[in-house]
Amino acid sequence: MINNWELVKKYFKREEFICPCCGKEEMVFEFILKLYKAREIAKVPFIILSGYRCKKHNQEVGGVINSYHLKGEASDIKCEDPFTRYMMLNSFFQAGLYGIIIYKNFIHVDNRKNRILLLKCF
Repeated sequence: MINNWELVKKYFKREEFICPCCGKEEMVFEFILKLYKAREIAKVPFIILSGYRCKKHNQEVGGVINSYHLKGEASDIKCEDPFTRYMMLNSFFQAGLYGIIIYKNFIHVDNRKNRILLLKCF
């Protein structure tokens, strides 16, 4: 699928998903479309903290070797309160995003096929 950022400009900009280390953006657009659908459902802002990561940046931030960020199929989204967390989680499942890790101040979401829901840093 061709990356057509015009389709998702209501909520997202390509620049939000660029690796801060190398300036590349290699997001899988199927994932971006699911994230867009989730944002429509949630009706709360999705502030992207991390999108695509090159190997060097992934290592610098302590990402796992097989991180979905490296594949362009993950995002970390700011989330600091219970209401927003609930709205986001509900929307991810409805949009078909099943890789979810909940941290204290953000939620990691990715495009894996099998469900995973982990709690970290609470």
